[in-house]
Amino acid sequence: MRKEVWFGLTIMTMVVLAAFILLPSPSEMTNGHLGLLMLALVVVAIMLGFPTAFTLMGMGMMFAWIAYRSQNPGLAVQQTLDLMVQRTYSVMSNDVLISIPLFVFMGYLIERANLIEKLFKSMHLATARLPGSLAVATIITCAIFATATGIVGAVVTLMGLLALPAMLRAGYSVQISAGAITAGGCLGILIPPSVMLIVYGATAGVSVVKLYAGAFFPGLMLAGLYILYVVILAKFKPHLAPPMSAEDRMVPLPPATQIIATSISKNVLSGLLGAIKGKRNADVPLSVLLRELLIGLLPLIAVALVMGAIYLKVTAPLPAMASDEVVEMGGSSFASGTADAEESDGLAEPEPDAETLEEAGAAADLAPPPAQETVAAATTTEASAAVAAVAVDPAEARERRSAPSSFWVALASCAVALTLFYAYFSFVRLEIFKMLLGSFFPLALMIMAVLGSIVFGLATPTEAAAMGSLGGLLLAAAYRRLNMTVMRESVYLTAKTSAMVCWLFVGSSIFSAAFALLGGQELINEWVLGMDLTPVQFMILAQVVIFLLGWPLEWTEIIVIFMPIFIPLLPHFNIDPLFFGLLVALNLQTAFLSPPVAMAAFYLKGVSPPHVTLNQIFAGMLPFMAIQVVAIFLLYQFPAIGMWLPQVLYK
Repeated sequence: MRKEVWFGLTIMTMVVLAAFILLPSPSEMTNGHLGLLMLALVVVAIMLGFPTAFTLMGMGMMFAWIAYRSQNPGLAVQQTLDLMVQRTYSVMSNDVLISIPLFVFMGYLIERANLIEKLFKSMHLATARLPGSLAVATIITCAIFATATGIVGAVVTLMGLLALPAMLRAGYSVQISAGAITAGGCLGILIPPSVMLIVYGATAGVSVVKLYAGAFFPGLMLAGLYILYVVILAKFKPHLAPPMSAEDRMVPLPPATQIIATSISKNVLSGLLGAIKGKRNADVPLSVLLRELLIGLLPLIAVALVMGAIYLKVTAPLPAMASDEVVEMGGSSFASGTADAEESDGLAEPEPDAETLEEAGAAADLAPPPAQETVAAATTTEASAAVAAVAVDPAEARERRSAPSSFWVALASCAVALTLFYAYFSFVRLEIFKMLLGSFFPLALMIMAVLGSIVFGLATPTEAAAMGSLGGLLLAAAYRRLNMTVMRESVYLTAKTSAMVCWLFVGSSIFSAAFALLGGQELINEWVLGMDLTPVQFMILAQVVIFLLGWPLEWTEIIVIFMPIFIPLLPHFNIDPLFFGLLVALNLQTAFLSPPVAMAAFYLKGVSPPHVTLNQIFAGMLPFMAIQVVAIFLLYQFPAIGMWLPQVLYK
């Protein structure tokens, strides 16, 4: 029998033995213990290959019936069916889940547009001088394409067909090739827009917008750590990742630019300006020169537009406050408040009659002068001074503010960077830049538009997903890949994936309700709280449990089954569910890279050459799993990596 099967059977045996050893005898078993038994049985059933959604649903209904039967046997069946209907309706009415089919549809459209081949080739040439350039280009391509699609299986399969043969021909080891493809392909479940973050947000009740903002920098950090590992390994062990030869790095130039590069200058700006200014452009049409110059100046134009927009933002005039809008306390505001109260449909106090007024006047004559008038006058004076201090002179408000010093530092840094860029901007790099314009920048702009509209509050995740789907349609049409076959396949796969996710939510909702009815959550809460853990110890325990669960289970099962168990414990330890979710998202990367249920390995094995074994793929993934653990440690030690952007945007 294969080693993977033995490993899976061993895990299942350990789960069953733990259930029998830790749980009491049947005569002493309570409903809470039945909940724990249900949890163990669900894990074993999923590992045996039963569908996750229907396993959760079936187990949940069966044990919910047991819980209701212990209270009222006559109504157990009716209450169980009512529970199923109510939980299904609650999932159907969840607005957050609407964005899932739209993001999935966007991903399948981009996948069918076949942009990955052009993207990989351009990235390969752009990173040609780095050690391990093929593996670096593979990770960057996987990260960009996985972010745009969010479909791990599609990215790993396509890169296995495209990048794995190229790396093996270049002399790369099987382990580093497989590790780069599988680890890079899994980044799509972490970097927004990620379906996993939507599922966690809907399960834990955390804002998906804040999750997207928080997961952005941890995702970039993890991709950067992957690239750093590959570069260091290729630098010190070049036999594992040989450098590219000069022939492979060669980029053919068009005839027009070849003439300019050989006769005038290899630098883009000096060559094109010299050809336009002088008489040596007889063999090159002026329209070609102007077009090439415009393409070469695009980085400068983009930086100028961005810095100009920032300058207008930071130097915008202060809003003026008109004098007639400043109302003195105790004056017309109270009068207007009284008038409003009189018109508030009987909510105002009734007016006193004449007899009551006479009694109040007599009491006022007998009483000493109240000190409240002095206090009110002082309060009015202080408030008027405060309003006057806040008010801005209209003449001053019309004048622009001076830009802060940080803006000028940033502008100087951009100027230095552009100077260095254009100093080494040759016609070869111009051709690579053109390749990136046709492959990288369309995807990057679409991703940034979707994420930017969500993060900056311009659109909800559902609205941004709809715009992303439109962007996917436009990209597929621009690359002439949009036809009825592509649309039919994309719609079918989107419906299939969305149905799986929605049924998974229905099953997990029923399972969580049954678990709570049996008292399993209370039993776990009492056990954890009885351990008297500190917040640090609880966080370490939770992450270790999730890491171990990633070996036999996929991320979907971990989120929908175990997150409802951890989330109620977070307030006791004063842990932010948003920060906990970011740690979980980093941790769940291991679910795709840890045997025996390492789906990325099986996706890659399905398209690999026969001599590439599953054990070699697993061995190549292990260093990247260690990098994921390092990333979790860095995020825990420096929470600002994930929490800074949400705190800045959503104070």
